[in-house]
Amino acid sequence: MLVTTKKNIPCYKVTDSKRQMFGIAARSSGLGGNITADLLSPVEGGITGYVHFLKEVYLHTVDRMLKNAATLHANTIVIRRFDCSEISNARIGIVAYGTAVVQEKQQ
Repeated sequence: MLVTTKKNIPCYKVTDSKRQMFGIAARSSGLGGNITADLLSPVEGGITGYVHFLKEVYLHTVDRMLKNAATLHANTIVIRRFDCSEISNARIGIVAYGTAVVQEKQQ
C-alpha cells in the first residue's frame, strides 16, 4: 500500500475515495522504562529509551491504519498525518490518520 503526506501522487489518478482512516494506540512506558531512560539520558546525551518507545507505538498506529484501509480495498493512504499527546505522566496517545483511496497508475 502506498502512503504519502501529499494529496496526489505523480503518475497516479484517484478513482475512488473511501474515507478517513486512523490507527490509535495509547501506551505506558512503565516504571522500569522511565527509570532506564532517565539513567541513560546523561550517558547517551538523549533519551533513546523514549525515542525507541515512541517509534514502536507510532509504527503500531500506522499498521492499524493500513489494516483498516485494506478492509475497504483501498490501495493508498493520502494526506497521512499523526498526532501525539501525553495522557498522564508516563502515558501517551498516538494517532496516525489519512484518507484511504483507490488509485490507478496512469499511462
